[in-house]
Amino acid sequence: MGRHRHRERHDHYYRMAKHEGYRTRASFKLKQLNSRFGILKRGDIVVDLGAAPGGWVQVAREEVGDEGFVLGVDMQQVAKFPYKNVRVIVADITDVSAPELIRQNLPREPTVILSDASPKISGVWNVDHFRSIELARAALRIADQILQRGGKLLVKIFQGDMFDEFVKELREKFESVKISKPLASRKNSAETYIICKGFKGL
Repeated sequence: MGRHRHRERHDHYYRMAKHEGYRTRASFKLKQLNSRFGILKRGDIVVDLGAAPGGWVQVAREEVGDEGFVLGVDMQQVAKFPYKNVRVIVADITDVSAPELIRQNLPREPTVILSDASPKISGVWNVDHFRSIELARAALRIADQILQRGGKLLVKIFQGDMFDEFVKELREKFESVKISKPLASRKNSAETYIICKGFKGL
């Protein structure tokens, strides 16, 4: 734990996050992915799954502006934000009731769903991969039920045996599916981000 904290303190993106007022270094992953793939725009209605501690919510709010809306969802409480168009709720995204609860907290259909949700890391590669697939599938189920036709989904997944199969599922539901690993991801991390555009709807 001590070594981990030491590494964090000396991490470039950790220092940048502190300096620029972001709650986590992960904010820069979304900034880099958005810069490259144009995921967020002014006026978007955004759902951020696995939002704690709120770094992606901050970036999303910057991009959607006053005209948009951002809803953060996490199993743990997320500290509130000083914006009228940002809301955070406590919910388990794998629960069957999650899509309806999320819908009730939005002004209208979401145009973008983000998921940086991560399982508790066990250190066992196959287990962590399977759990990350479960969370990614939960994000896709939510998108299936509430995402606006033509909308976008950005989801994190750990590399492993089920990766290609999941990407195939996404290609059936979206017009465009791209895979990327932003510079802000740690080099030794198995995480990969999948950018999906043009939701075909049910």
